[in-house]
Amino acid sequence: MNSKIEVLVANESHISYVPILLETIEAAAKVRGTGIAKRTPEYVEQKMREGKSIIALVDGEFAGFCYIESWGNKQYVANSGLIVVEKFRGQGLAKIIKERSFALSREKYPDAKLFGLTSGAAVMKINTALGYVPVTFAQLTDDESFWRGCQGCVNYDILQRTDRRYCICTAMLYDPKKHESNKIDNE
Repeated sequence: MNSKIEVLVANESHISYVPILLETIEAAAKVRGTGIAKRTPEYVEQKMREGKSIIALVDGEFAGFCYIESWGNKQYVANSGLIVVEKFRGQGLAKIIKERSFALSREKYPDAKLFGLTSGAAVMKINTALGYVPVTFAQLTDDESFWRGCQGCVNYDILQRTDRRYCICTAMLYDPKKHESNKIDNE
């Protein structure tokens, strides 16, 4: 069976997928029993309108999603909300979505440090392949609006109790300056 897989920058034409996208995120959070920060339909729609999200479709059916957001005066960019519909998992779609999100982030914010918080081993593996490294939370943005986004997570109390030093998630960071210096060292 030949399926048509599209992984592309989402736009206004994809807004009809927002309800199923949010349902998929909520269902995954319940199954995993771990935190996924909740986002409103309006927030996700805005990301689509701004060209700051990646959507995956298989034969026109919603299959996956990820969005980007800048923080700390555009010094940091997070790739967030990575989700793949259960029936499309195990086929490498998360990796493709994450790679496209990474490329979009680098295109829009070439000097920004990219980061993510994750509790999933698969995402950690993908991030590592892209050049992210585990870091302490102190190495991430200090932008209060980013940290407020964690309030919708079931593990927010841990983050709060530890003064944002620890949580269930692993913080991962891609610093473009470190990759530039590695290129020079390897030449």
